[in-house]
Amino acid sequence: MIKIGGLLLVAAIATYGLHAFAQIRADARPAVTPISSSSSNGISFAWFYDSTERTVFVCRIGQASGDTVECKAKTTIQ
Repeated sequence: MIKIGGLLLVAAIATYGLHAFAQIRADARPAVTPISSSSSNGISFAWFYDSTERTVFVCRIGQASGDTVECKAKTTIQ
């Protein structure tokens, strides 16, 4: 009788453990999608779409080596 009770207890703990680990979800966020790019007078532009925030970003960089990349939210799509 004690063996059966111990076996049922182990089975219940294993079932609970499987259920608890099945609830863990990784927060995987899709990457931003590049839309287009262009350049004019030594300045390059690139547009990106973020599907989770539904926002379009535009990034700008100059031709000089010390220029930094500037990205700003252009618009939010409703």
